[in-house]
Amino acid sequence: MEPSTGESSGSKNMIPRVVRLKSSDGEIFEVETEVAMLCKVVGSMMEDGCANDVIPLPNTGSKVLGMVIEWCRKRTTCNLSKGEVNQWDAEFMDNIEDQEVLFGLILAANYLNVELLLSRLCQKVARMMRGKSPEQIRQLFHITNDYTPEEEEQIRRENQWAFD
Repeated sequence: MEPSTGESSGSKNMIPRVVRLKSSDGEIFEVETEVAMLCKVVGSMMEDGCANDVIPLPNTGSKVLGMVIEWCRKRTTCNLSKGEVNQWDAEFMDNIEDQEVLFGLILAANYLNVELLLSRLCQKVARMMRGKSPEQIRQLFHITNDYTPEEEEQIRRENQWAFD
């Protein structure tokens, strides 16, 4: 069986040099194949011959998709040292100030299966939570407490080991 390297004579196995990705809000992004391949979902579609025209990504809006592409492009097309990539990564994460965008990126990285990006984003959320009480975390992420004060106190008593 021939590998799908683009050298096959059958068009089904041809991997294009540029892939067109369509966001949930209809914006088309032309992305280099090596960049798109960092998104394992897109890479699988390309290897399976599903990338002949436009690959729809119904779970990802254009703002977030653009940021994912930017992150992937920096990883593949720039000749940066590991230290420079780490510095750029830190700046990229620091520039994500809007929680809606942050959680949109987490969902997109998970959906597109960009493991390293997902890991970096989750690390950012963990750093945001570090050293905060449950109440502070609820306020930070706008989470409504479903427990009454009495129920919460009972849970604390039953699970005292977790609060020590």
